[in-house]
Amino acid sequence: MTLKTFAATLAATTMLAGAATAATLDIAIDSAPAGLDPHLITAFNSVVIVQDNIYEGLTGVDKDLAIVPRLAEFWEVSEDGLTYTFKLREGVTFHDGSAMDAEDVAASIRRVQSEAIASPLASRVTPITNIEVTDPTTVVFTLDAPFAPILSSLASIAIVPAEFETEAEALQQAPVGTGPFKFAQWQPNGFISLDKNAEYYVEGKPALDEVVFNFVPEAATRQVGITSGEYGLLPGIDPATALQLQGQPGVTVQETRDIAYTLLGMNVSREPFDDPRVRTAINMLLNRQEIIDGALFGMGVPAGPLSPALVNWALDPAEYACYTTDVEGAKALLAEAGVETPLAITMNVLPRQDTRDIAQVVQQQLAAGGIEVQLINQEIGQFVQDWRNSNFDLFISANGGSPDPDEYFYRTFYGGGSTNVFKYEDEEIDAWLDEGRTTTDSAARKEIYDNVQRKLACEGPAAHIAYGSLNTAVNEGVIGFEIYPNGRLTSLVNVTVAE
Repeated sequence: MTLKTFAATLAATTMLAGAATAATLDIAIDSAPAGLDPHLITAFNSVVIVQDNIYEGLTGVDKDLAIVPRLAEFWEVSEDGLTYTFKLREGVTFHDGSAMDAEDVAASIRRVQSEAIASPLASRVTPITNIEVTDPTTVVFTLDAPFAPILSSLASIAIVPAEFETEAEALQQAPVGTGPFKFAQWQPNGFISLDKNAEYYVEGKPALDEVVFNFVPEAATRQVGITSGEYGLLPGIDPATALQLQGQPGVTVQETRDIAYTLLGMNVSREPFDDPRVRTAINMLLNRQEIIDGALFGMGVPAGPLSPALVNWALDPAEYACYTTDVEGAKALLAEAGVETPLAITMNVLPRQDTRDIAQVVQQQLAAGGIEVQLINQEIGQFVQDWRNSNFDLFISANGGSPDPDEYFYRTFYGGGSTNVFKYEDEEIDAWLDEGRTTTDSAARKEIYDNVQRKLACEGPAAHIAYGSLNTAVNEGVIGFEIYPNGRLTSLVNVTVAE
């Protein structure tokens, strides 16, 4: 039954014992997604709907960020680390009823690699130079060099039917995957509903018959909805909402350290951001703790290039000299770089409450150094389009993190990387990133990514601001939900609602 009709349904079942009801979970998110193609989406509201619910990869990531089998039952790796043989689960079908096999896997990887599709995930599979289908349940990947994060990278590559290999638009509005839920309806400005995949390969899963993602722009409306039982989940809520909901009767706020991050992005193809001294000066003008206290209600930690949740990789931001706020030092660097102040620039702002609040504090802090920022608040579609087209001076956004440093660094900061919207190029960074993905020794990789973090922290095109606490509000009628550090709603497959 839906949580929003719980009381009415309970009364009805009292009078009509044994009447069947549909188990529906209503979720509220702040806006409609920009699209649903798993190889093209980047926005949070697209990812929470699509990943692990409609679509799955060969591998998956559990709540401890460990790699687990998903559509591949197991895999074998050659001694030289260049050949990966994946054995697929048998009996898996797509939501259109067609069987999922190795040809679909091969086509999905080629689709992500395709320049015509222009997937932001392309760099995660570039080392795969040959794909061989040996039988319907076996696919072999050959790499051009050892690729340490391949199993983690494949968790983000959804398997789609082979017929969509060259289709650039078809999956944006009507996705077709293998996951526990299948796309049912998209009502513009209203909701997206997913139905139970009755042919899902895990016996007895999912328990829900329907999941509805309601588009609810007003935070106050979402809060009332979760406390009243109209909504069962509010995923990825902002710190203000989390604080207001803590202690509310009938609501639990689940919290974990987020591997996603907020950042200030700089377009290095535009002056004066092409000068590393200017990028360093901007870092020196920021007071990250003041931003966290003022915009995130203290719920976060200053951000280096990697989340502290990645305990085996992340350096302590305290070691970065540019993280010590120094207005006069920043002014001197700007003058040294030939920047005349006041400098008037624009900043595109991701339409989320936390990023809007962060943008306002950053605007004030940069003004202290003579940088006058005009904030451009955009709807999500326009923000993503301008981001992809590098149509910005600066931007403030929140981006999803990854369990392995390569998955974030290579696509974002490598010259020509698939999400290097900053137009950043640095030969030393490129060399380290090439070495980091081909080195299999853990200690050696750690040293490489330490170097990357130290250089990007101050001179890179992204001033990392904060890693917050990831919060999801859960109504007491929802049973079995577990929060994941990557923000995905993977555990919906296990959720039931109270009857």
